[in-house]
Amino acid sequence: MKILIVSQYFRPESFRINDLALTLKERGHEVSVLTGKPNYPDGDIFEGYQAWGCSTEDWCGIKIYRVPLIARGSKNAIKLALNYLSFIVSGLLFAPWLLRQESYDAILVYAPSPIFQAIPASFLGWLKRCPVALWIQDLWPESAQATGYINNPWILKLLESMVRFVYRHTDLLLVQSRAFQAPVAGLAHGKPIVYYPNSVESAFYSPPHMPLPNIVGLAGEFPVLFAGNVGVGQAVEVIVAAAEILRDYPEINFVVLGKGSRWDWMREQVEVLGLSNLHLAGRHPVETMPGLMRQAAALLVTLADQPIFAATIPNKVQAYMAVGKPILACLNGEGARIVREANAGLAVPAEDAVALADGILRLYGMSAEEREKIGQNGRAYFREHFDHDRLVDQLVDHLHELTLSFGKK
Repeated sequence: MKILIVSQYFRPESFRINDLALTLKERGHEVSVLTGKPNYPDGDIFEGYQAWGCSTEDWCGIKIYRVPLIARGSKNAIKLALNYLSFIVSGLLFAPWLLRQESYDAILVYAPSPIFQAIPASFLGWLKRCPVALWIQDLWPESAQATGYINNPWILKLLESMVRFVYRHTDLLLVQSRAFQAPVAGLAHGKPIVYYPNSVESAFYSPPHMPLPNIVGLAGEFPVLFAGNVGVGQAVEVIVAAAEILRDYPEINFVVLGKGSRWDWMREQVEVLGLSNLHLAGRHPVETMPGLMRQAAALLVTLADQPIFAATIPNKVQAYMAVGKPILACLNGEGARIVREANAGLAVPAEDAVALADGILRLYGMSAEEREKIGQNGRAYFREHFDHDRLVDQLVDHLHELTLSFGKK
């Protein structure tokens, strides 16, 4: 098949879509990518790129088309909104010209927030007379409200109307969580909806041999590792509170790998509360993450106590399972259900620091053999439900069926 992937984020930014595109190419499909100028997560355009102007490049036989983009900046809601808007406008204005000589069998939109990046993809689908599949990673407008960016009911209603417009102008909706199906169906009347979960890069279940940085706290007896975005949605206050509860257990250390909008607050709390058991290690290259995760005794995932997050499966759940370490899931809903179903760790209510501390003590009190068995349960569940190669096969089947049904219209 000849497939165009539309994603605001792509290599050298670290996102799931990179590995998926490469595998599709290795399977013999002709893959192109329409994206912006890389600037995630720090908010500055990467070295070697410039914000303005269109550009093309080749990565492992994948043709990458880049449109102008306003950098997202750091902790600036206006610049973030302009960043999102600039990709949509640039995609509508420049993509038809960039791709004027190309034809495609299908267009796949990789849609973490914001979902409106699908708008230029739908326009291209109309121009190229090919179907558009939208892979939904976040629910909108719920995501905008849950993260605190937008609370005005009129604006939320407007966003809901825009989401209906996006769904109406796509041909297939892929959802990363089964719990997404009902809310998406409520805004996408008559559109086919298919559960299609995330996987992770092969490095998480087959780690490369490479030198790893020395992280304070990981060398202890029982390190609990949190990896990923340190933001509002992750409710990292619960980590600080649990660390304070367990401060009299010197064997137990919390290690946070990553940064985000709440990282500075966490650093202040470590100093104010004198938490010698909470270590903020910052960001590290994604290639080192599997090896660092393997040094932990348990892996921690947290989400805020919001209905939208109860429907979400954080991608780190799949990564943690692939690594094969016990998971501490301080969240509600679908993510907690999967951890329990897999017997891959312990799940406690979102934002409940006492329950989280108790869960950590339960894991700490287990033998090494018991914890190893729990970790292996997660790996087995990952292979059965989230294996990368199996999911790529499913995606190709979905896209092939989509092109056949589109041709009959």
